[in-house]
Amino acid sequence: MTMSDATTPQPALFLSHGAPPLVDSERWVGQLTALAGRLDRPSAILVVSAHWEAAPLTIGSTDPTTALTYDFWGFPDRFYRTTYWSPGADGLANRVAAMMPDGEPIAHDRARRLDHGAYVPLTVMYPDADIPVLQVSLPTLDPERLLDLGRRLAPLREEGVLIIGSGFTTHGLPYLTDPTPEATPPGWSAEFDAWAQERFAAGDVESLIDFRNRAPGMPYAHPTIEHFSPLFVALGASSDVEQKPDQVIDGFWMGLAKRSLVLS
Repeated sequence: MTMSDATTPQPALFLSHGAPPLVDSERWVGQLTALAGRLDRPSAILVVSAHWEAAPLTIGSTDPTTALTYDFWGFPDRFYRTTYWSPGADGLANRVAAMMPDGEPIAHDRARRLDHGAYVPLTVMYPDADIPVLQVSLPTLDPERLLDLGRRLAPLREEGVLIIGSGFTTHGLPYLTDPTPEATPPGWSAEFDAWAQERFAAGDVESLIDFRNRAPGMPYAHPTIEHFSPLFVALGASSDVEQKPDQVIDGFWMGLAKRSLVLS
C-alpha cells in the first residue's frame, strides 16, 4: 500500500515508551497490544522520539538495513540484540521535507534510523515490522514551536500515517531510589501525573505548554524536558489542540508515569 492509497485518517499518539526492559511488563505489553488492535492499520509510521534532539529538523535513514540505535547502557545483552527491520519510508521522508517552510533548512542523517523511543513500542504494537517507519528529530524543546511542527505534519494523518510522539510522562531518573519495576512512585512523579491527567481531561493546552512553571513535582519530574516535549508534536498534529484526549494507558513503571494518549 502507498500512502496515497490509504483513506482512513490515523490518530496522533503520545506514548510513554520506557526503557527496553519495559517489554517484560505483561501489563504494558497488553496495553500497547490492545491500543494497536483498536487502530486501523497505518500506511506508514512517523516517530518523534525524546532520544533524538537535532536542529534543524533532521530526517532519519530510509534504508531498511540501517541498524537500530541502542542508546542505553547497562542492560542485559539481549536488549542489544533486538532488531526491527521495517521497510524504508522514502515517500514519507519526501513528504515531511516538502511540508517544512520554504527556506528552512532540513538535514538528513543516513546513519541513524530508529532509537529505542521508536522501536521499543513498535516491537509490541507491530511486531511483524512490515509497516514503513520514519524517525525525525526533535528540532527544539520549545512547546509552541513543536505544536507548529505538529500542525505542519497533521495532513499526513489523512494519508494513513500514524504520528507518534514518544517520551515519558515523568522522567526524573536521577531522583529514583527504587529501581524495581513495581516501585512505589515518588511523590513528585505521582503529583505530576495527577496534574497531567487533570489537564488532559480539561483540554488545558495553555497549562501543558507552561508545565515547567505550573505542574507540581517540577523540576524532579522532568529535570530535563525532552521526554515531555514529544507530546506537543502529537498535540499539534491532532485535529484540536484543546481536545480531551483518550488516556489509554496509565500507571507507573519504576515509579515513572507511563500515561499515554490517543489524539483524534
